[in-house]
Amino acid sequence: MVQVIQAQTVNIIDLKEKFGLQLAESDDFFTEWFDNLPEITESEKQALDRVKANYLSLVERRPILEELVKLVVLAPLLDLAGFYRLPFDIETEESIQIALEDEEEIIRGRIDVLVLKQQLWLLTIESKRAGFSLIMGIPQVLAYMLANPNPEKPAFGLVMNGSNFIFIKLTKQDVPKYAFSDELTLLKRENELYKVLSILKNLGQILI
Repeated sequence: MVQVIQAQTVNIIDLKEKFGLQLAESDDFFTEWFDNLPEITESEKQALDRVKANYLSLVERRPILEELVKLVVLAPLLDLAGFYRLPFDIETEESIQIALEDEEEIIRGRIDVLVLKQQLWLLTIESKRAGFSLIMGIPQVLAYMLANPNPEKPAFGLVMNGSNFIFIKLTKQDVPKYAFSDELTLLKRENELYKVLSILKNLGQILI
């Protein structure tokens, strides 16, 4: 009988043991989050300033749950990055599963937002409840990224909880390897949403 594991219960140790996943040590492995980033316009900066102000205003009044995180922060970022327009297409809450090699076991879960281009996975974004540690979402997103049906191409992910953001890169050639960006936050005086958007735009350009 096939054993099913919910993706949200998976941890990094599970993924390392079952898939041979390794953390890339080289700084050259994931340069897409900081090297040759596109400039963003003044109008985009103004829009991101409003996103930051809206989020911080809501945080002062109520707990910001996952749906509000998507509405207030994630949706404007995807719009400004151009992911609502061709050649991209977006599927939400897409169910996926991973079959483990040589084991009667399946990891199954749901992706909050999946950006597609011609049915190829480009960017997976897992939106966690505001206030949750990003560490809680990283194994879940890595499990989804391991299901990328195009192992010859890198997969990219973003884990966010509304105020904090971490980008992830995964490659599957030979041994699966992954690496993180620095953690970005809109709780600083400077608006780090500018860099989040610039990274999203860069990944979009690369993956096209």
